[in-house]
Amino acid sequence: MQAIIFCGIQATGKSTFYKKHFFRTHVHISLDLLKNRHREDVFLQACLSTQQAFVVDNTNPTKAEREKYILAARQRKYKVIGYYFKSDVKDALYRNAFREGKENIPEVGIRGTYKKLEVPDLTEGFDKLYIVEIKDDDFLVKAYPDEI
Repeated sequence: MQAIIFCGIQATGKSTFYKKHFFRTHVHISLDLLKNRHREDVFLQACLSTQQAFVVDNTNPTKAEREKYILAARQRKYKVIGYYFKSDVKDALYRNAFREGKENIPEVGIRGTYKKLEVPDLTEGFDKLYIVEIKDDDFLVKAYPDEI
């Protein structure tokens, strides 16, 4: 089974990437949808106990935040795969400007996430790690450590 953990600031394409690549095969665990950590924990535990593949689609900017998912998945013998959505603040703010309603994140939120962002690496417990960038309205995916 696969546990996929997304990491990156807001407005970098994480949810769109999920829909394009994992919608039919992995449960979507997202605070944007579930609204609180309790519900997120319930979904995560359900996936772990039933050996269901899942994607954690949150910003997960720090090693400490990613550790929760990595440790839980490793204890259940999941293959843990990370996707780092690489972007600068300027590009994220540009994409965010086209979002409406609650999907539009205040600039201070994006900048705050960027400030605490710790680029993930394999030593955290990932079996594989990929870097995702948006190029010409499509996703460019590279295997780590080829390029960060």
